[in-house]
Amino acid sequence: MAETRSITTPIYYVNAHPHIGHVYTSTVCDVYARFERFLGRDVFFLTGTDEHGQKVETSAREQGISPSELADRNSAVFRDVLDLFSISNDDFIRTTDAHHEQQVQFFVQRLIDRDAIYLGEFEGWYDKGQEEYYTETKARELEYKSPISGQDLVRATEQNYYFRLSSFQDRIEELYEEQPDFVRPQARRNEMLGRLREGLNDVPISRTNFSWGIPVPGNEEHVIYVWIDALFNYVTALGLGLEEEPEENRSRFWPADYHIVGKEILWFHSVIWPAVLMALDLPLPRCIYAHSFWISEGQKMSKSLGNFIDLESLEGYCNRYGGDALRWYLVTQGPLGATDADFSRQHFHDVYTTDLVNTIGNCTSRVSAMIGKYFDGLAPADPDPSSDGWPESTAVHVEACIASMEEFDLVDSCEQAMAIIRRVDVYINEKEPFKLAKNPDSMPEVGGILYRCAEALRIASCLLAAAIPERMEALWSSWNLDIDPGRGNLQASMNWGGLAAGTKIEKVALFPRLELDDSTD
Repeated sequence: MAETRSITTPIYYVNAHPHIGHVYTSTVCDVYARFERFLGRDVFFLTGTDEHGQKVETSAREQGISPSELADRNSAVFRDVLDLFSISNDDFIRTTDAHHEQQVQFFVQRLIDRDAIYLGEFEGWYDKGQEEYYTETKARELEYKSPISGQDLVRATEQNYYFRLSSFQDRIEELYEEQPDFVRPQARRNEMLGRLREGLNDVPISRTNFSWGIPVPGNEEHVIYVWIDALFNYVTALGLGLEEEPEENRSRFWPADYHIVGKEILWFHSVIWPAVLMALDLPLPRCIYAHSFWISEGQKMSKSLGNFIDLESLEGYCNRYGGDALRWYLVTQGPLGATDADFSRQHFHDVYTTDLVNTIGNCTSRVSAMIGKYFDGLAPADPDPSSDGWPESTAVHVEACIASMEEFDLVDSCEQAMAIIRRVDVYINEKEPFKLAKNPDSMPEVGGILYRCAEALRIASCLLAAAIPERMEALWSSWNLDIDPGRGNLQASMNWGGLAAGTKIEKVALFPRLELDDSTD
């Protein structure tokens, strides 16, 4: 049986418009999922939409439609976005799905039965934008402003059901100590440890000031808090709360390998969510990975500044540079680390030119052109396959590329593949096959050099296929390579010598050289 891999995005709130953050998170998850499938893993990649809550109810009322109509309409937009950017998710869950609502009530009832949830009264400060309550102490630290929107917090008193988060203080601390990679990157883990040192308080998990949500079982005056409702999607998509096992048993995909989230929602995922799972005796995910934010042209994104990277902007980049160029920029330049990343028009163009045009594009074009010129477009034989250590050096990069992907270090994974291509360029400059070819007696040597270059590029293309799938498939087609990620045979494709002598190698131009154009901004 194949090894399983499970990765999730946060489910996206339907009251917001899709933007670069949604596309980014979905894309990095997509690269991981594609790579793991190519390795032959049994992969489950989940995304979806979060559709309950007071903001959706209010927006629907303002628009004169029902909350369900608003949710249907906006959820469809997110689906379209996933298709537009070639995201290969295995499922798309909606929190209004009947099977999700049924399981959320099942899990909440179990928490009530185990006395992990109790009915109490809250008096404190409410963040309407985030639908989150704060204690007096925390509100004072925030200067009574929402840490996300900057809007004033509202004083409120409400009867709620509470989750006994405080009782999990020791277990959460032990989790962080025993599994130092549970929260990544390290800077985000340190932030959560700082908050843990402040002590955990019980958290409300129900609301009574709106009705658009899942009722608390046994007390329909209370609606389950949108964040608790949303967190359960990771297990309800797998049917873990169904009494009867569904026809397609997905339980093998739990626990998830990675929950990929933005840093603003890390607390819910790295403290509240594991505590809920502990209370339910369910296994914990392997890693909560919280990426940072995108800024634009060196400043925080703002519509008033005109630097907001919305869907229209992203489509503009795709139309001019190609969808793979956008994927490459997001993956290699994005904020997977502790700091925010700058989406700059000039930087995008420079990365496209340097990495895609001058490195991948130029190298594949150069090698295919020489094979066409000196060997009638047929892959030459290599009289000395072990010459210059190519099988060994390439294998080192292959192993490192796979290891980095397993650890969700997408930048280094891509860099390992690029290192192979850069070595091909250096090798050509050192061996100068174009000069050797002037002597007919040197043609076997020239053939060996060009075979090694083409074979190294074939292997590199397999490693890059998850990040830039369309252009690598174009290369395979032009070079008549029988490579299909769907067969899950990446390891076999990495073996040196996979390029058969005599294979028709056609010259290919993968990435056109472009001038910087303001219209992409």
